[in-house]
Amino acid sequence: MESPIPTPDVRLDMSQCLRNLALSSPQQDAINALQTIYSYLDEGSQSPTTSLQRAEFRRSHFTRTLQVLVHNIQADWLHHLTAEQRSELWDGLFLCGPPEQALPVLMEGIGELRLGSNLDHLIGIMEKFLQRGRLSDLLWSYCLEGQSDSPQLRETLLARIVALPDLIANKLHHNNKPAFLPQQYYPQLAAGMLTALERTCKALKDGTSCSLVFVAQTLGKLCAQGHSGLVLATMSHRMSALTRTDMVWRRVCYKLLDNVPLRWIESVLTGLVQAVRGPDALGRIMGNLVLTNKTAQFVITHKLLLLQYKYETRVLRVILGYLAADKDRRPLLIKVLRSIAQAWANPSAVKHTPLEQQLYVSKILILCVSLLDDAELQELRSELLQCMLGGMHSHLDSNLDRVRRMGMVVGECLSSRMNVNGTKLTFQYEQDEETQEIVSLMTSMNMDESDLESEDGIIPPQEIPANSSTCSQPSQNESEMQPLKTDADSDLDSDDELTPYDMSADQEMNKVSPPRYLRDCLESLMCSEESERVELSLSVAEGLVRKNTFATKEISVQLTKVLLHMEDKYSIHGFLALRQAIMVALVVTDCIPVTEYLTTEFYSLDYSLRQRLDMLEVLAAAAQELSESTPGYTDTAVAPNLTSCSANNTAHWQQVVEKRIQAKTKRVSKGVTQPPLQAAANRYSPVAGYFFFPLLRNYDKPQVTFDLLGSDHLVLGRLIHTLGLFMYLAVNAPIAAQMGHALLDFVWALRYHADQMVRRGILFAVCSVFLAMPCQSLLVDLADQLFETRSWLADVAEGDLDADCRNLAVHCLVLMDKSLKKELQNPHARSIES
Repeated sequence: MESPIPTPDVRLDMSQCLRNLALSSPQQDAINALQTIYSYLDEGSQSPTTSLQRAEFRRSHFTRTLQVLVHNIQADWLHHLTAEQRSELWDGLFLCGPPEQALPVLMEGIGELRLGSNLDHLIGIMEKFLQRGRLSDLLWSYCLEGQSDSPQLRETLLARIVALPDLIANKLHHNNKPAFLPQQYYPQLAAGMLTALERTCKALKDGTSCSLVFVAQTLGKLCAQGHSGLVLATMSHRMSALTRTDMVWRRVCYKLLDNVPLRWIESVLTGLVQAVRGPDALGRIMGNLVLTNKTAQFVITHKLLLLQYKYETRVLRVILGYLAADKDRRPLLIKVLRSIAQAWANPSAVKHTPLEQQLYVSKILILCVSLLDDAELQELRSELLQCMLGGMHSHLDSNLDRVRRMGMVVGECLSSRMNVNGTKLTFQYEQDEETQEIVSLMTSMNMDESDLESEDGIIPPQEIPANSSTCSQPSQNESEMQPLKTDADSDLDSDDELTPYDMSADQEMNKVSPPRYLRDCLESLMCSEESERVELSLSVAEGLVRKNTFATKEISVQLTKVLLHMEDKYSIHGFLALRQAIMVALVVTDCIPVTEYLTTEFYSLDYSLRQRLDMLEVLAAAAQELSESTPGYTDTAVAPNLTSCSANNTAHWQQVVEKRIQAKTKRVSKGVTQPPLQAAANRYSPVAGYFFFPLLRNYDKPQVTFDLLGSDHLVLGRLIHTLGLFMYLAVNAPIAAQMGHALLDFVWALRYHADQMVRRGILFAVCSVFLAMPCQSLLVDLADQLFETRSWLADVAEGDLDADCRNLAVHCLVLMDKSLKKELQNPHARSIES
């Protein structure tokens, strides 16, 4: 359609008016010019201008007029206008003209002016612009067909609309106004978009064609810049309510999302699935967009479910419920199920993905299975069975309790849903919030927002059963009749009543007496077939070991061997704890022989993984007990008994002499006397090498039943963690530097191990080295390794998939920096070259 020929009268009038405004003409001439300009905006019946003249002015002269006004905002005639004249003639041009032209000029003027009264004037106009709903008028003007402008102008206008709070805040700084804050501006803009959509629906019903391209671009850019929460929280509830009964609204919402540019569709859909209250609402707003838009299909079925794992369970219910709600979209649900099943059963994914993502995938798998009908379940039975068996094997093979428990719960849910041959898998595991949430997902919840709350936002109370009061009535009658019965019969059998004895403190007499000697305990544990005798021997053995040191040293290794191979044949309560406590007492009492036996047997044949883990646990607990300070302790392994007795006698007569001196000494002023601090001996330091170095001997020699560097990574992780504990407990020990050097050499080859539990143990061991090893030894003995260790720790802290590994790496870096800084700041420290 050809544009109308410009009217000469409009061009001449605008030239004369702008000349009067720009040349600082007298006040009356400026007022006349403003009135003439304003007449081209007045569409009333009294207006002296024609519609063609007004259209020509809006199209060709309005923007230039506003630019002249802003450029001459400091003119004298403007400051002599009354408040009413300024509001009607000057401000009215910005508020009554085309908003798509007024907004860019206002923003350009605000950006150019300095802080002052003129800037405050434009800020006030912008505030009125927002309050009068001119943003809604701007969006509606682009919804009407025939709005033609350049793509550059649209892009500029779009950027100004979306970034308006940031632009204003950068100009006003601390003097910003509430109307321009994001919490108020973006919901107001969302309301303006809803108003434009309502006018579009009304126009479509009247037969007028409209375009939603600009509104869709505005929505997409808002969501892409991170404002989807504020915008869609306002729009989604209103659109959900209007699309329940109005098919035109459904079509408008679908076209709105369909017109969002592809580069922004992900941000819009991500915000929408989090804002809607249920899958039905999402279906009414989106329609079958996932079938017609490949980008939307990829985002909904793949990116939000497989590539990301940050969304709540409610969002997963909304997405999967939306796919299952329509028969045309159900093939996508089956496609998602197959992809999720492969990801859940993939052994590599179980090892290399974070625990949070594994939990996320498990929830999606259970939700998908719960949404299948019987025919679909029968069709996918073989694939699900293969997924269940492979996935459970991968999860149960993990070293982490949380991963194994996750595999058990999902396996139980899948087997109960498929009901293979009428059998269901059952496992024994500890119930927690995570497992309960996974199990609860099996119950399909199709509740929409209408089920969650009423129209007034009040949840209706549950009805109280009518028979609730009648159920309690018989019990009350019985309680009333019982005293009557006892009173009536009291006279008959009062002579036969006897007061019962209090037997609450009585104990059951054991037929077997507990053993009093340690050898009797050993014989009972080796040969006895009576469960009571074995239980009593286990219960008293620890006390006997700690009480009689000489008898313990005679049979300590033999008793340790018996306990290590002992099984719980009689289901004794607390069997594992009792056995471990006895073995720990044996290590503490007769340290070197028992420790040498356990560390040697750790790499021997014919031991199960459980027994090897028991050895590590016993050694770790014993080392912790030995490292605890024991005042007045003398090491019997170093000093013979005669020496200890003579030392005690010497201490006795020295105390007697000291008391006599204190009694006969006269002091002028005697303050509060404190007993001298007694040195506390650390029993672990002299024997730390017996715990540590034997465990580093044969780690790289695979055996028939034990491959430490191969499949037995559970034991490897525990071993490294135990060695790190030994290193930490050896702080201030003379052998600490040698232990730290050996431990770093051991773990350095394993630092990129695939199992996350092993990596955690390695990082714990490195932390222990930095804590226990002297700072001077770090600089002198490990100077060549510190740089590589720091680089490796930085890589782990930044890119490791496991959150615990990242945290441990950060702690290691902090400890390394503190140790090196402390040593380098020490003026008496030796240089690295020495």
